[in-house]
Amino acid sequence: MADNSNAPVIIKRKKVVGGDGHHGGAWKIAYADFVTAMMAFFLLMWLINATTEQQRLGIAEFFNPSVPLNKISGGGSAMFGGDNVLEEQILAYSGTGGLPTSLKGQPEPVEFQQPGAGKGSGEDAGEEDGLKEVQDLLIGGGGESLLADNMLKHVVTRVTDEGLVIEIFDADNARLFVEGTSEPMPLLLDIAEVLSEVSALVSNNVAVEGHVRSELITVRETQAWPLSSNRANAMRELLTIFGLEENRIARVTGHADREMVSNIPRDLRNNRIEIILLRSDQ
Repeated sequence: MADNSNAPVIIKRKKVVGGDGHHGGAWKIAYADFVTAMMAFFLLMWLINATTEQQRLGIAEFFNPSVPLNKISGGGSAMFGGDNVLEEQILAYSGTGGLPTSLKGQPEPVEFQQPGAGKGSGEDAGEEDGLKEVQDLLIGGGGESLLADNMLKHVVTRVTDEGLVIEIFDADNARLFVEGTSEPMPLLLDIAEVLSEVSALVSNNVAVEGHVRSELITVRETQAWPLSSNRANAMRELLTIFGLEENRIARVTGHADREMVSNIPRDLRNNRIEIILLRSDQ
């Protein structure tokens, strides 16, 4: 028999794996990603439910580097409280300083060009100056406004070929009328009283126009036309109650939702009343 005592000893070790266990720790990373995604999803759902369309546009604008930000952009001074640069400028004019001299004593009427007067450049310039003077008295273009701060943020003015347009509009925290009706809120009563006083400074005719925002698509029968007309008529009644002569009312018109100022049909900004001090040739 051969001597094998010096032969090398070979040991074979077999590794037994028991079903891969729990795949190590990879499942924890996948689960953490899933939980994070779900949290982001529910946060998104909450934001959609808790904010208005205007606020959502402001949030989207903040995270969009292609849209420049400015002082009237989304964000504002409070949480979800700003506007965005995609919307029209709706801020009221403001000014500093004292009241014009004519209002510190007895108000002095501002004479516009009367029907039948000459149409030369001098007369046109005089009428334009009269429109701008009334505008300044109302919104404080050259001094302190006749409107209180809580009313001023609901009013914008502009001079057009038709005359001086005084636009009064709804805001999120203050409405002009009870929702869905032509019943005026106390805020509108205060504004109407000031507008009547301003209208007494001139002798031109007045037009009142009503506008409302679009209704929900689920509404079976639209009320936009009668609602806008009724609100315009309610404003006419307020102006006459506070002293405007009835014979100066040239027309009262309801435009429904056909002339929106915001590109969002349901925006409250579309709920508005326009008071127009008409030029003499209108």
